[in-house]
Amino acid sequence: MIDFVRNVRLWFAPAEVRDDGVTPDYRFSLANERTFLAWLRTALALIGGGFAVDQFLPGLRWGWRVGLALALLASGALCALRAVNHWVRCERAMRRGEDLPVSRFPALLGVVVAGVAMVMVVVVLVGWEG
Repeated sequence: MIDFVRNVRLWFAPAEVRDDGVTPDYRFSLANERTFLAWLRTALALIGGGFAVDQFLPGLRWGWRVGLALALLASGALCALRAVNHWVRCERAMRRGEDLPVSRFPALLGVVVAGVAMVMVVVVLVGWEG
């Protein structure tokens, strides 16, 4: 928990990340930044999907519509926060010459998106009023 709090502080003070260790090859830092931006695009897509479910499926029962929309919106918000945290952790690891950090988050995100997709398949097959 202490590391997470320290990482959150570093989100808003990236200059402090530069003080840790030695500067890695710029290609690695730029690749880390591209990965960060890819996670942000994923977060935006999830958020857009959540709004789309809410706005474009008015015939779907309220509980299902709101549940699916909230699952996508929450996944998008968590994905955006995770992107920043992962960027900081990777940048620090590269500067220290450590192995890059691993995470279960991609698997969790994949399971959530697959679950929402399966529910949507059922909604399409059964019908919106189901």
